[in-house]
Amino acid sequence: MSVSLDGYIAGPNGEIDWGAPDDELHRFHNERVLEAGTQLLGRGLYETMLYWETAEQDPSLGEPAREFARIWLPLPKVVFSRTLDEVEGNARLVKEGAVEEVTRLKEEEGKGLDVGGAGLAATLIEAGLVDDFRLFVIPIVLGGGTPYFPPLDRRIELELIETRQFDSPAVYLRCGLRP
Repeated sequence: MSVSLDGYIAGPNGEIDWGAPDDELHRFHNERVLEAGTQLLGRGLYETMLYWETAEQDPSLGEPAREFARIWLPLPKVVFSRTLDEVEGNARLVKEGAVEEVTRLKEEEGKGLDVGGAGLAATLIEAGLVDDFRLFVIPIVLGGGTPYFPPLDRRIELELIETRQFDSPAVYLRCGLRP
């Protein structure tokens, strides 16, 4: 997820326009999504990502975004929501027991799980189920909003695994749990 320099993934009014990727960053995102086995989404992010179900019909869409749509559509998705009654595309709905479901999914063989959405990510971070953090740090200070990390009662010891600076102002940081 994109994160401001002061640690927020959305501004005080939910705005995320400050983190929109340019073509180079979009291609990098595409490569990361290709590595995913299953995308875990909270309701809010799922509803935002519904755009990609029909994005290729948009004539103004650039090639990196078209490529993302082709990658995103077949990607298995699990949507965690107590309020939705159904989901679209290659997704299934889980209404209760996010921690239990993700624990079960982590035990299965295959590619990794990617999590998106502040509320779901917070639940999984608090439960100790996230072992790899991938941040796209944007040099902007929002002064408030939705934090990347939830308040925790313990430290999470991490090690820097990978970094990359882009022509855009984004810097990619990948951190994993310290052994």
